[in-house]
Amino acid sequence: MSDARSSRIEGLHKMTPAERLQAVSRQAGLGNSAIDALATAAEGQIELADRLVENAISTMAIPVGIATNMVVDGREVLVPMATEESSVIAAVCNSAKRCRSTGGFVTSTSGPVMAAQIQLLGASDPMNVRLKVYERIDEIRTICDETDPLLVKFGGGFRDIDVRVIDTDEGPMTIVHIIVDTRDAMGANAVNSMAEALAPKLSEWTGARSLLRILTNLADRRVVRARAVWPVSEIGGEEVRDDMLSAYHFADADPYRAATHNKGIMNGVSAVVLATGNDTRAIEAGAHAYAARDGWYRSMSRWETDGDGNLVGILEMPMAVGLIGGATKIHPTAQANLEILGVKTADALARIIVSVGLAQNFGAMRALATTGIQKGHMALHAQNVALMVGAVGVEIDLVASELKALGKVRQDLAEEILARIRAGK
Repeated sequence: MSDARSSRIEGLHKMTPAERLQAVSRQAGLGNSAIDALATAAEGQIELADRLVENAISTMAIPVGIATNMVVDGREVLVPMATEESSVIAAVCNSAKRCRSTGGFVTSTSGPVMAAQIQLLGASDPMNVRLKVYERIDEIRTICDETDPLLVKFGGGFRDIDVRVIDTDEGPMTIVHIIVDTRDAMGANAVNSMAEALAPKLSEWTGARSLLRILTNLADRRVVRARAVWPVSEIGGEEVRDDMLSAYHFADADPYRAATHNKGIMNGVSAVVLATGNDTRAIEAGAHAYAARDGWYRSMSRWETDGDGNLVGILEMPMAVGLIGGATKIHPTAQANLEILGVKTADALARIIVSVGLAQNFGAMRALATTGIQKGHMALHAQNVALMVGAVGVEIDLVASELKALGKVRQDLAEEILARIRAGK
């Protein structure tokens, strides 16, 4: 039997969110429970959602929890994290607590510098084109800075160019990078606008055809580094420390392990990025590309022992986040979360985010090297499973407790436990 539904809804973008919901409900054949769920989720948020995305019909809440115990560059920080995954926030809290005695997390940064790329095609002399572009650097600076005078007013603006010739299947291309200090903005709009303004001039000066004009999310000039030291006594002894180092070396050598190892880092990073209204996809793309910059995909983090036998963790990664523009500036929850963080600059926010990523990585590696990842994760997941089978009120804790006691967090067992609880009432 074929599905007769059509994805065509005439004029959907012109409707109100409530009208869209009704139109989608009819087209998709939604039941009352699904319609009610979408309508309820939209309450109080749909007007903002309608301004942020196209064809909005509802919103989807992500839990925001607080990571405690974080000390970053000597400052105590409460860190909001938006995530749906159990154990992520708990791991950061625990990991941060274990390195407080050594001062927590120490960071450094290369500054808020972003780049946009302009692709130049069709030149028979791409190396000559490269030099022609360098010869116009003063004019390039003027064009870029005139495109965003407000950024220049706040101390940002054009800084440099980098011109590369790359080999492709259709021949060599000349790629112009414009390097821009974006201050407290993530910077996508600023650098994209500059690239759009500059591209026609590059074609005029070089005779090459300009095609793509857009930022790169491999923000390798906007790198943040975080370091922390965990005393061997806080880890569980030398054997645990050495097993954690073995886990790291595994991840650094094998992309299959590195993918999951780095996903754990991003559990922490993306949760703070999302909580502050920044672009999770941009950060994730840049982070994974940076992890492969040497020609193979490896661990984002580095781990070693110091002279006293303590475990030292280092995380260095691109971190293009901002405090102005986009959802960061207009979403009330993002604004409240930034207030909790107490940050005044994008640089300060970036330092905290990378520190959280390092804390998350420590927690995951320690769990893997000791009890295994499932023990802590599934204990926290037990409540989710109880909710999945329909437990309410006190039933949730009763089902979760029995699942944890059994050591098996499974939906079929949760259903049996819930049925037995209700039969005994």
